[in-house]
Amino acid sequence: MKLLTYRAKSRPYERAFTFVDFPGSDATGSHRTLTWSQLEARVQAIAVQLVQWAKPDDRVALALPQGLDYVAAFLGCLRAGVVAVPLLPLDAAGHADRVARVLEDCEPACALVPFDRAQELRTFQGASGAREIPLVPVASGHVTPDIPSERPAAISRDCPSSSFEPELDEIAYLQYTSGSTRSPAGVMISHRNMVVNALQALASLGTPLPQLTAVSWLPLFHDMGLMLGIVAPIVGGFPAVLMDPVAFLEKPERWLRLLGQYPGTVSAAPNFAYDYCVAKVDHARIGELRLDRVKMLVNGSEPVSSTSLQRFQQTFAQAGLRPEAQRPSYGLAEATVFVTTRVETAAPLYVACRRDRLAEGYIEPVPPETEQTASDAVTMLVSCGVPVGQELRIIDPRTRAVLPDDTVGEIAVRGPNVARGYWKRAEETAEVFEAVVPGTGEQPWLRTGDLGAVHDGRLLVTGRLKDLLIVDGRNHYPQDIEETVRAALDAAPNERIAVFSVPGEEGGEQVIAVAERRRAQIPQGAERAALDSVARGRVATVHGLRLEGLVLVSPATIPRTSSGKVARVQCRAAFLQGQYAEHGESGTPDGAAHELTAALESGEQSVQRNG
Repeated sequence: MKLLTYRAKSRPYERAFTFVDFPGSDATGSHRTLTWSQLEARVQAIAVQLVQWAKPDDRVALALPQGLDYVAAFLGCLRAGVVAVPLLPLDAAGHADRVARVLEDCEPACALVPFDRAQELRTFQGASGAREIPLVPVASGHVTPDIPSERPAAISRDCPSSSFEPELDEIAYLQYTSGSTRSPAGVMISHRNMVVNALQALASLGTPLPQLTAVSWLPLFHDMGLMLGIVAPIVGGFPAVLMDPVAFLEKPERWLRLLGQYPGTVSAAPNFAYDYCVAKVDHARIGELRLDRVKMLVNGSEPVSSTSLQRFQQTFAQAGLRPEAQRPSYGLAEATVFVTTRVETAAPLYVACRRDRLAEGYIEPVPPETEQTASDAVTMLVSCGVPVGQELRIIDPRTRAVLPDDTVGEIAVRGPNVARGYWKRAEETAEVFEAVVPGTGEQPWLRTGDLGAVHDGRLLVTGRLKDLLIVDGRNHYPQDIEETVRAALDAAPNERIAVFSVPGEEGGEQVIAVAERRRAQIPQGAERAALDSVARGRVATVHGLRLEGLVLVSPATIPRTSSGKVARVQCRAAFLQGQYAEHGESGTPDGAAHELTAALESGEQSVQRNG
C-alpha cells in the first residue's frame, strides 16, 4: 500500500486505472479514468468505513461488478488490514451455488455490494438459503454514508492512515481456486506473495515499466485477472485499462482495439479467447487494428494449445502482431499465479513428440522432416519457458524423487511467491504445500498437481495428474484424445469436449467422450451412427484406444472452471449420475457449466442469457 501512496504523491494527476464501458455497439466505448491521487482517496475512504465493520484479519467479500469500484474496494481491504475475498456479484447468473459455498467457507464479516442494488441483494440473500451476512453498499468508490443499521457496534476501531502498511506475511486475500478437480478452496495469499509475484512477472518483460499499459477483460475475481488488472500496474507504476468480460464476449474486437490504442500493451487470456477472436472478428476489418503496439499476450491455459497460438498469429499478422508477442506461460493460484514464461525475444517454441513415448512418460522429439508424414503419431507441445525468481523441479508423484530432463512427472515449485496454504484445510495444505523432495534441502515444495517435463531447459506442460487416463497400463492425456475427437466431429473451437474414463462392467477402464454440439447440428439416425463410427475409428487409429461411448450434448453443458478449463472430474461425475442424455436434452450438471467463462465460450446464446 505504500506504493499506492507514493504514486499518489509523486504522480497525482497521471492516469492510473481506466474502465471502458460499452453500453452500445460503439467500438471505442465510454472511458472512465481515475488518477493516482483519485484512486488513493477512494481507497482511503473505503478503508475508513471498513474498520467499522471488520476486525484485522476478518474476511470481507467483494461482490461487486467489474469496474473501478472493484479496484478501490480490493485495495481498501488491504489498507484496512482485512482479508479480501474476490467474488462476483452475489446473484451473478449461474454462480449462486459457487458463491454460497465460498461464503460458507470463508465466513466473511461483511460483503461489499453495489449501492444501487443493496436492497435487492438483501432480498436475494434471504431467499437463497445462504448464510446471511451484512451487505455494505459501495458507490463511486466509497462506502455509502447511510450504513445499514445492522452494523456491529463492537467492531468499530481506529481508522487506518494512508501510510498503513500490513506485515508482509499477513494474509492479503483468499484466492478461491477454479475447482477443476475438486470443490473451490481458498488459497491464502500474503502481501509478500502478491508483491513478489508481480515483480517476477514484470521481470520477464524486458521493457521499462513506465512504457507499458495493461489491458484486460479477465474477471477481477480470478487470479490472473487480479494480478494483471490491479496488482502488477500498482507495483510497476503503469496504467491499466479494464473492460467487462461480457463486453469481450459480445464483441471480442473491442479488446483487440484497446490493445492498439496504447503503446506497449500487455494482456493475457486462455486458449478459448484467442480462438474466439479468430472465429468472431470480422476478417475484413483486421487491417484496421494496431496490434504492432502489443508488447506481450500471455496464454496461460494448461496445457497451451499450439493450434490456438498458430491460428491466432496467422489471422492477426496483417494487423502487425509479432510472433514474439505471444507468450505461452504456466502458473496456478497456489503460486499466486505466475510461474514460468518464455523470456526470449523469439516466436513460441513448439516441440513435436512421439505420442507412444509420451504415453510411456518420456519426451522424444520427432525430426522436423518427419513431423508431417507421421502427424497421427505426434503430439505437439508448447514450451512455457523458464521460472522467474523461483525454482522448478519435475518429481515422481509417488516417491517425490527429482526426475531427469525429458521425463514426465509432477511439476513442483518453490519460491517466495508460493502461498501459505489453503484456508481451513490443514491436511490438504500439508500434502500440497509442504512436500519434501529428497536432495533439495529442507525448504518444502509446492506440489502443483500438473504434469510436465523439462526439455532443453524449458517447461513443457502435458496435463493434469488427476485427469490422466491409465488404460491397459498406458498413460493417455485427455486433451490429446479430445483434439482427435474434435477433428473427427469437425467441431468448432468453442464447442468443448471432455474425455475421461469410467469403470468397465468387466473390470478395467472404459474411455468416454462428451462433446458439445450446436442444437441444430446434433445428428440423428444414420448420420449419428456415422459420426460415432468416425470418432471411434480415429481414436483407435491415433491412440490405440477403444472409445466406449460418444455423448453429444447441447452448448454450455460441459462443466467449466472459473478460468475456462474443462472440469473433467465434474463431467465424469455428471455422466455417472446419468445427467447426460444421448442427444443433449439433459440439464446442466450441478450448475458447474454456468461458470462465467462457460458463458464466454458458448457464443451468442450466452450473451442473451447473461448480458
